[in-house]
Amino acid sequence: MIDEPAPSTAYGGLMLAGIFVSIALWSRVAKRDPRLVLIYVAALAGAFLGAKLVYLGAEGWLHWHDEHRWLILATGKSITGALLGGYAAVEIAKHFLGYQSATGDWFAIIAPVGIMLGRVGCLLHGCCLGRVCGPAWFTLNDAAGVARWPAVPVDFLFNALALGVILLLRRRHLLSGQLFHLYLMAYGLFRFLHEFWRDTPQLLGPISGYQIASLGLMALGAIGFARRQRTTTQYTS
Repeated sequence: MIDEPAPSTAYGGLMLAGIFVSIALWSRVAKRDPRLVLIYVAALAGAFLGAKLVYLGAEGWLHWHDEHRWLILATGKSITGALLGGYAAVEIAKHFLGYQSATGDWFAIIAPVGIMLGRVGCLLHGCCLGRVCGPAWFTLNDAAGVARWPAVPVDFLFNALALGVILLLRRRHLLSGQLFHLYLMAYGLFRFLHEFWRDTPQLLGPISGYQIASLGLMALGAIGFARRQRTTTQYTS
């Protein structure tokens, strides 16, 4: 997910901005229970770990012989990995802390906002490129002037649309406790399909490592949705 040896200042700044925004949003929830602070810390740590591991498995290892390999390996990360790691870490933290209430509806807002900020950084940095295609009104030129599919803007627009839908569902009190599960399934499906237009290494035929991670997102979202639905039915029946 990185194509240049040195990240820009804007890229790092926007990543930090995403973290600060998530802290600001989560602080509104954490006032209810001190355990929520620990859950947020676990989510952040899990997201960073997952982002790194999925990146290394999907393409990081291919840069081992690059002269800038240490910088590339240090800065490379994956959004799908961050979602996988963050979700797993939250579930583990909630289990050990004995916290049983739903937290996903807030993460359903935090995740797309953070990703949108991150994608602005990607656009400024010139990474996460789309496939080379014929010049058209929608294409973007890379640093070498080659026309490419606008992968970053498309990802940004998906998350903007997802955020709008989530806020609408939240305002109408629909599917409470399930919003993050819906987001995981939707983003996982989007990323699996969108990867065919992104310039990422293919590991299994036409399938990239990020598509495998996207299938994981859909599976986690579906399992979480079914489990939450079953729990809700038991309490209301």
